[in-house]
Amino acid sequence: MSELVTKTVGQEQQEQKIETPSGVERNAGFTIVATAAAVLAVFVATAAHAQDKYSLKSPSGIAFSDFRGYEDWAVVSSARTDDVLKVIVANPKMITAYKAGVPGDGQPFPEGSMIVKLQWKPKKSTEAQFAVDVPDVFKQAFVMEKDSKRFPKTGGWGYAVFNYDAASDKFTADPQSLSDCGNTCHTAVKAKDYIFHPYQKR
Repeated sequence: MSELVTKTVGQEQQEQKIETPSGVERNAGFTIVATAAAVLAVFVATAAHAQDKYSLKSPSGIAFSDFRGYEDWAVVSSARTDDVLKVIVANPKMITAYKAGVPGDGQPFPEGSMIVKLQWKPKKSTEAQFAVDVPDVFKQAFVMEKDSKRFPKTGGWGYAVFNYDAASDKFTADPQSLSDCGNTCHTAVKAKDYIFHPYQKR
């Protein structure tokens, strides 16, 4: 009888050893949990940062989120002033209209067309074998969207400017965008549905 009791106690001790994690196992488990938490925190912070610009709205109520994905839109044209290097891109709906001949013969762009003028401060290339200006610091996204119901007084187009600050890596809605050269300047090309840049041959 005592052997049976002894054996049972021994078995219980063995089971406790199996069920109770060692210090090494506890530390390994803690490390995995801590690492997972850190990765999740970085992911959340990155996602929040990436979404930050799309939470912005201009004083006129134009949401930057309307232009989500503009980074990958097709190029319409480019332009250069003394101070700014510009690349003009448009959403797929507007590109399709361009390819169909709009704004030729006074045809308007369809509702939902969007165009973005991306603006960089230029710099002289230090690598090219010839004199050439290349983009340096990104400065601004000038946006336009066609929505005749929302913008009946400006030819159906809404205008906004979103500034970028390289030091903080953040966008802000330009507080002066209501008086920015939007519809006032674009009235000069009213016959082209207020759009300066044609879709350039390529």
